[in-house]
Amino acid sequence: MAESEATNATEYSVSEVSHAVKRTVEDAFGYVRVRGEISGFRGQHGSGHAYFSMKDEKARLEAVIWKGVYNRLKVKPEEGLEVIVTGKITTYPGSSKYQIVIESLEPAGVGALMALLEERKKKLAAEGLFDPARKQLLPYLPRVIGVITSPTGAVIRDIMHRLDDRFPTHVLVWPARVQGETCGSEVASAIRGFNAFDGTNGLVKPDVLIVARGGGSLEDLWGFNDEEVVRAAADSDIPLISAVGHETDWTLIDYAADVRAPTPTGAAEMAVPVRADLLAALDDLNQRNKGAIGRHLENRKNQLRGLARALPKPENLLALNRQRLDDASDRLPRAADHRLRDLQRRLEKVASKHSIDAFALKISSYRQALHGQSLKLGNALQNRAVRERSKLSTIAVRLSPTTLTRTLGHFRTDISKLDQRAKRAGEILIKNKRTDWERLERTLSLVSYQSVLERGFALVRDEDGKPVRKASAIKAGDAYALQLADGQAEVIGKGSATPTKPMKPKQSSIKKTSSSQDRSQGSLF
Repeated sequence: MAESEATNATEYSVSEVSHAVKRTVEDAFGYVRVRGEISGFRGQHGSGHAYFSMKDEKARLEAVIWKGVYNRLKVKPEEGLEVIVTGKITTYPGSSKYQIVIESLEPAGVGALMALLEERKKKLAAEGLFDPARKQLLPYLPRVIGVITSPTGAVIRDIMHRLDDRFPTHVLVWPARVQGETCGSEVASAIRGFNAFDGTNGLVKPDVLIVARGGGSLEDLWGFNDEEVVRAAADSDIPLISAVGHETDWTLIDYAADVRAPTPTGAAEMAVPVRADLLAALDDLNQRNKGAIGRHLENRKNQLRGLARALPKPENLLALNRQRLDDASDRLPRAADHRLRDLQRRLEKVASKHSIDAFALKISSYRQALHGQSLKLGNALQNRAVRERSKLSTIAVRLSPTTLTRTLGHFRTDISKLDQRAKRAGEILIKNKRTDWERLERTLSLVSYQSVLERGFALVRDEDGKPVRKASAIKAGDAYALQLADGQAEVIGKGSATPTKPMKPKQSSIKKTSSSQDRSQGSLF
């Protein structure tokens, strides 16, 4: 009996059973709403579809989102996110499992979105995207402002109106959706697009960017929590102002932006200063600058007047030097004449002791030459003194307080040079005359009788100091002085006036004197 029953049972193939189950499940459930936590989500498959599971405390349900549906979702699936999905229950015969084909997905309440937002915030903060050190300073007066918002909303009109009131500026608007599935990608593309401007095609790179949107619910503003938007804002080379929602609304782009504005109107106020206030401030600074310059100039004038009163008159400064120059010019010729007269007296004294006509004639010619040089030197010095006095007078007339110090330095240098030149001229003149005098002395020594005494002769003088020229003039008992080459000896004559052999004087009866006393006669023994 059991065998007949088994034999009479209808046979089904695996495919028939699988498809029958599939039809039964789909007919029984159709569209359902399921609440659960996303598990096993690893992003989109290479085909663009997404596969994951939904679970609760007791069960697990496989889920799939086709590529076309996934791209339209406002909120993308994320690991651990509690969501409510709507779709069809079906089976997958290839693995004998049932699954839900999701057509819509939404977070399971605001709490789930907030938990997701907090988790994403921690992740991006850990990467350093919210670091204050990354933030840039806003330019004080931007020439071009880039605005990323919807071109048809009230936000752009509020921004433009506020900019016109404060400081009219060139504005570039990049249209972007500020709500919906494509909001995040469009805003991120706009930020990167503005940063890519290089001045070609007449597109000037903005100095500051404003990302703006009006207020709304957390779901409406969710596009500005997109990770792509946050990264684009953090990577922007252009300073960025986030003006998303009202003052109480916070999104992740607010943390990544360089400055957060409470409202779009507040962003416009942050971007530019008030033109009237700026003009007033510039006018005030200009007036203060003029006043400061005026006071500075007045102080300088007072200081200059004080210094001018402390300075002596130019003529008084030059008077002493002028007087010294006059005195030097008067004394120098007299000193030169006095020196020449002294030399003349010495020459005359020497010439009076020698009867050499040629020597006297030469000395006379030198005297005349010296006198002529003295006259020329005196005249030259006098003329130079007159010229320098004239120059000093001209400089004194042209002297002014502003060039007083420099002019005085020049006069001091000129006077010092004149004094040094006068001293050098006098020293050279005296040196030349001393050379001539030494040459004359050498000439005199060559023609004097001293050279004869050097050859062994002696000069005999009587008691009156007169030379004894003949032997007959020698008398017995008289004292005579013998002048030799190395000195003078005093001899007392004894015996005959014409001795037959030379006398050898005693050591005690001969006294030598210095050669400098050869012109005078000493006392007798």
